[in-house]
Amino acid sequence: MSRTTIGIVLNGVTGRMGYRQHLVRSLLAIREQGGLALPDGRRLWPEPILVGRSEAKLREIAERHGLTEWSTDLPAVLARPDVRIYFDAQVTAQREKALKLAIEAGKHIYTEKPTAEDLSGAIELARLADAAGIKHGVVQDKLFLPGLRKLDRLVRGGFFGRILSVRGEFGYWVFEGDWQAAQRPSWNYRAADGGGITVDMFPHWHYVLEQLFGRVAAVTAHVTTHIPQRWDEAGERYDATADDAAYGIFEVERPGQSGRIVAQINSSWSVRVYRDELVEFQVDGTEGSAVAGLRNCRIQHRAATPKPVWNPDLPATEDFRSQWQVVPDNEEFDNGFKAQWELFLRHVVVDEPYNWDLWAGARGVQLAELGLASARDGRRIEIPALDDEPGHR
Repeated sequence: MSRTTIGIVLNGVTGRMGYRQHLVRSLLAIREQGGLALPDGRRLWPEPILVGRSEAKLREIAERHGLTEWSTDLPAVLARPDVRIYFDAQVTAQREKALKLAIEAGKHIYTEKPTAEDLSGAIELARLADAAGIKHGVVQDKLFLPGLRKLDRLVRGGFFGRILSVRGEFGYWVFEGDWQAAQRPSWNYRAADGGGITVDMFPHWHYVLEQLFGRVAAVTAHVTTHIPQRWDEAGERYDATADDAAYGIFEVERPGQSGRIVAQINSSWSVRVYRDELVEFQVDGTEGSAVAGLRNCRIQHRAATPKPVWNPDLPATEDFRSQWQVVPDNEEFDNGFKAQWELFLRHVVVDEPYNWDLWAGARGVQLAELGLASARDGRRIEIPALDDEPGHR
């Protein structure tokens, strides 16, 4: 069995997400399984080249995992003929410039989101990538979570009947950093550095709603900064200038269904968790309802729905959660980041289909931008199609 090596630049691998999910749990995990099987019998062997600003951190990560390729010189690495893919997990403010360099060098693009700090930048990246004739993809990791894959099965199987509404809750308490260290980097709370929960999470909610239910057609949002001061990694107090909570109402047009689905999703780094998982979605339809989290999914069919009666004078005696049925796994679920990496690698090497490109990333940036505009202006905003996107010209 022959082995084909593919050089992949990983920029931002010293960060938590780039290191843990994309290097260790994705590319190194693919190597540990003997490479990625291709339809012609070959095994594709990813060869990571680590890139970042800290030589010491890159060297330490490379030595820890037996890797030999690392550099602080991105242009030099992109000039190498053995490099075919550029991946970006940097902070958002640094991403657009690096992606442009990779596109100019003719490398295929795979990137975290948001793809740029504003919609014009995201659209320009998609245009440049199309013009260069390269393949491009954006991480849409939540679609590959076991809970949402089960929810997708229910949607595609017609379980809900006519879908009426979606309610989502995401978030947890991020410590301020004074008496306990914060579990998120301080740049997340500085607007000048590309921080803010709206620009972080609305692109996620866009692809979840779009892929599971339909086109996101309108947004109404309220965003705020609940915690005005925090402490950074050096223990210095700073003003939090970016929003740490966003409350959104999204209207979704589902093909073949009259009337828009109403999706309400709360996102907060200033909330304490009283739910089974850090993110949960409840979907209600005429024939049934479901509650899906990261891993689990529970359902209640129309025929099995009890008839509660509101009586504030008596204590509730029903165990409402016990009235729901657990959706079985029915398959093995691999790490979601790894599963999407494998799809993109096959897309690059053997031209298998891949749905989530830089235009999908631009639509996510658009939703975040319009969500912020809605909150600023206090109004509901209809979301236009991107005129330059293929299929909308």
